[in-house]
Amino acid sequence: MYVHGYSTYEARRLSDQADTLADLLHAGTRFPAGSRVLEVGCGVGAQTVHLVANSPGTDLVAIDVSADSLEKARSRVTGVEFRQVDLFALAAESFDHVFVCFVLEHLLDPVAALKAIRGVLRPGGTITVIEGDHDSAFFHPDSGYARAAVDCLVRLQAAGGGDGLIGRRLWPLLTDAGFDEVLVRPRTVYVDPSRPALVDGFTRNTFTAMIAAVRDDAIAAGLSTAADFDRGIADLRRTVEGTFHYTFFKGVAVNP
Repeated sequence: MYVHGYSTYEARRLSDQADTLADLLHAGTRFPAGSRVLEVGCGVGAQTVHLVANSPGTDLVAIDVSADSLEKARSRVTGVEFRQVDLFALAAESFDHVFVCFVLEHLLDPVAALKAIRGVLRPGGTITVIEGDHDSAFFHPDSGYARAAVDCLVRLQAAGGGDGLIGRRLWPLLTDAGFDEVLVRPRTVYVDPSRPALVDGFTRNTFTAMIAAVRDDAIAAGLSTAADFDRGIADLRRTVEGTFHYTFFKGVAVNP
């Protein structure tokens, strides 16, 4: 279940996230011209833009289950074949490389998903997977209310069958799915007022916006009161004057 929803607000947040973190998350990801590349769970095309820019001349196919998201993606990226496809229903074809970003955290069985992806990845082909870990967030000034608000998102994802802490599991997930040469490394975001682009793009418009968006669901589920949740968001917003830290995990592996 995609707990964040498919609103215009969420599409804008995804774009802010992708653009702000492009250098951090896409560093080292380049696919040769002429290769066939599959992006799984492309959403509104926020990451697709950077795949196209960094790997010109590839045959890129991007899939997603949401027709609305794909419509937005088609409006912002050209030269890509977009398909409305469930990753568990991939056609029998072969790709040289697969890119998966912020998808596994929303799935009930991420190992099964990775095995399905292996089925369309040629022997010797590579997979690149990027996921976050919401429990890696820490900040100054610290706030128990802010940490409780973050935990509301983690618990909502878990209730829907997802895992907001999946970044720490990336190595065993890829290994259990049968991939070889698995290499996972952290990609750390550190923000303070000397980095204003990250203050706006990540602390304010990506992370805090992501937590704020689940307010009504968290209150309806009895995970927080309105007053406590609002205090948590206010305290998260206050960290733009202090420091903020978050860790993503990026894994690459080979299909044997």
